[in-house]
Amino acid sequence: MWTPGIGELAIIMIIVVLVFGTGKLSGVGKSLGTAIHDFKASVKPEEKEDAPASDAPSDAEKSE
Repeated sequence: MWTPGIGELAIIMIIVVLVFGTGKLSGVGKSLGTAIHDFKASVKPEEKEDAPASDAPSDAEKSE
């Protein structure tokens, strides 16, 4: 099976930049990064918020 070397990858990258331009490539990269960030945020389980410190009983109230 053929695997591209450094020279072939460089030629492919030059062709991609010529076809799409640097502005469009940066937009694609930005949107891809945003999509990955949103996906990770949606997969991550939501953390339950702890009760505020004022609502939690103090050590003195626990001993009574």
